[in-house]
Amino acid sequence: MADEPQKKPHLSALVGHTNGLTKPASLAAATRAGGGGGGGGGATASSKKLVIKNFRERPKLPDNYTQDTWQKLHEAVGAIQSSISIKYNLEELYQTSDDLLKRCFKTAFSPPLTERVVWRVENFIFYRRCTDSLDSLLFLKKINKCWQDHCRQMIMIRSIFLFLDRTYVLQNSMLPSIWDMGLELFRNHVISDKQVQNKTIDGILLLIERERNGEAVDRSLLRSLLSMLSDLQVYKESFEQRFLEETNCLYAAEGQRLMQEREVPEYLHHVNKRLEEEGDRVITYLDHSTQKPLIACVEKQLLGEHLSAILQKGLDNLLDENRISDLTQTYQLFSRVKGGQQILLQHWSEYIKNFGTTIVVNPEKDKDMVQELLDFKDKVDHIIEVCFQKNEKFINLMKESFETFINKRPNKPAELIAKYVDSKLRAGNKEATDEELERILDKIMIIFRFIHGKDVFEAFYKKDLAKRLLVGKSASVDAEKSMLSKLKHECGAAFTSKLEGMFKDMELSKDVMVQFKQYMQNQSDPGNIDLTVNILTMGYWPTYTPMEVHLNSEMIKLQEVFKTFYLGKHSGRKLQWQTTLGHAVLKAEFKEGKKEFQVSLFQTLVLLMFNEGDEFSFEEIKMATGVEDSELRRTLQSLACGKARVLIKNPKGKDVEDGDKFIFNGDFKHKLFRIKINQIQMKETVEEQVSTTERVFQDRQYQIDAAIVRIMKMRKTLGHNLLVSELYNQLKFPVKPGDLKKRIESLIDRDYMERDKDNPNQYHYVA
Repeated sequence: MADEPQKKPHLSALVGHTNGLTKPASLAAATRAGGGGGGGGGATASSKKLVIKNFRERPKLPDNYTQDTWQKLHEAVGAIQSSISIKYNLEELYQTSDDLLKRCFKTAFSPPLTERVVWRVENFIFYRRCTDSLDSLLFLKKINKCWQDHCRQMIMIRSIFLFLDRTYVLQNSMLPSIWDMGLELFRNHVISDKQVQNKTIDGILLLIERERNGEAVDRSLLRSLLSMLSDLQVYKESFEQRFLEETNCLYAAEGQRLMQEREVPEYLHHVNKRLEEEGDRVITYLDHSTQKPLIACVEKQLLGEHLSAILQKGLDNLLDENRISDLTQTYQLFSRVKGGQQILLQHWSEYIKNFGTTIVVNPEKDKDMVQELLDFKDKVDHIIEVCFQKNEKFINLMKESFETFINKRPNKPAELIAKYVDSKLRAGNKEATDEELERILDKIMIIFRFIHGKDVFEAFYKKDLAKRLLVGKSASVDAEKSMLSKLKHECGAAFTSKLEGMFKDMELSKDVMVQFKQYMQNQSDPGNIDLTVNILTMGYWPTYTPMEVHLNSEMIKLQEVFKTFYLGKHSGRKLQWQTTLGHAVLKAEFKEGKKEFQVSLFQTLVLLMFNEGDEFSFEEIKMATGVEDSELRRTLQSLACGKARVLIKNPKGKDVEDGDKFIFNGDFKHKLFRIKINQIQMKETVEEQVSTTERVFQDRQYQIDAAIVRIMKMRKTLGHNLLVSELYNQLKFPVKPGDLKKRIESLIDRDYMERDKDNPNQYHYVA
């Protein structure tokens, strides 16, 4: 018992330190809590405290500690770089380097330590440099192995000296990290060697060239080597510049050659393929920074240098043949190049103008002009939607181009569009359902917007609408009103006011006829003819030339009855009968049986003559009916030379000549009971066409006169050029400067305005 107190100081010293190192606090605390006080084991912890004190002097390291420790690390580094087994495990080496650094942190040991590691690595790199006696591929593989080995070794060395890397190096900004030191050594002693560098770059470029030519190459080798150049920060200066130069030369030559050899679709397909290949190279092994200049180089040499040549050589064919996929590819490729879309726009516009002009200016195509215009519009709309991604620039330029070519031939397109609408709205048009008809009308309105001379359209449309309404040939009142609504929306209420008036007249006429039938029922002799009259307001309807014909007595009597009835209700009005628009239903008996004919008034007068006889000459019919010569010839032609030949012409022939005789065809046969022969009324004569056109021009003169007077009344005095400019802004139809000058002269002659005495190009308004 007496020896125990003497052992306590010795025990505390052993507990406080282990192998000369301070023990962790947790272990010291445990020792302190577990130590007994006094001499007996039964004493409590509260009676005495165990106090542990540090050594008064720091334990001394062996004299050769640093040398032996460094030698140990030196051997380990040498083993790693020689790829042989290490005597010690990595954890032990890490602890050794960690302890060495902690012990020598404030001494001069650290710089020599770094120098020794650097010296060892330099020697390793120097002796592992590749020779140039190998062929290109083997040389690249040797360089790649050298690089991979170096990276692996530097990772192991860094793991041993990790504490050095994370403390001492971080506190000294002038020192590179161990990894950066390894990169710098490889760069300085291997890649910076011109011979090695040139052979490496030449080998890489050779492999890329082979791949571009279709050969299979080791992409992983390329990826590793280019990654090496990027890590060593020599990628741009040593590789990228040469790579882009060779790429530029390759595709410049290829573009020139293939433009001569291949058709445009094949060439564009090749360009697209090349762009995809180069994009894949960037993803697979090139540095991402190369993507932009590389793709720009390919686009410039294969596309940018040949934009006009590509379009001149093949765009028209692509559009003519409606090659959607090729046009889509053209748009996508041209959109990649600066100025590509602009030049594509120019050629697009030229194509539309040229193609459209061939449709419009050729009189031989007048019959199918509107349908061809609609088909062409559908085609370019589809191309814009599918190929050009609904690009607004292409849409707007298409509209401008349509407006340009469609007005190269003044007035005629407007006339033909009106006639096309008439053909679609006329009864008997079985081509379309109501929905399809509505779509057709919408398409027609799009073409209508491009026309400058809309007054021509209005004149012909009004004339045709009148015939459809009066002869009962309108397919659908709803369709008629739908078209009217579209015109009103497009041109305003003033444009359609007269057309709307025509519909109002037809509605009012129905009410009048209801009253007239009631009136006739109260008559003592109502007669055998069922009369229907349409009351037309003269200002709304087209102008018709009255034709006096010889009606039979019963017709004349009915006319007088209606006149008495109508004027009795509307005193002060004047009725003028328009015989050219009359039509009737006749009942006839043949050997086969009874038939009904729907005929015009002129046809009615001719056929009623055969109740008095079986044969009449042309001159006799003309004398009896009073129908004008040319109109009578058309009428007889429809009865004797058409499909339903109620009369027989002698001699036979298509044309009606003087002296021809006409015989009633008692053997007439037809599968239908009611037969329509009055289509002749719907056909436009040359005289009608000329008359309508002249009326439009006359109306235009009135509009020009009114515009000139309106402007001069407001301005009082105005120069010729300013007056003409104002007129162009106000007039809605195309007009030539010479026509304006004639109207100005006419107004001067009529004293609406006068020339300035000193300046003949100056005009004054005359109040």
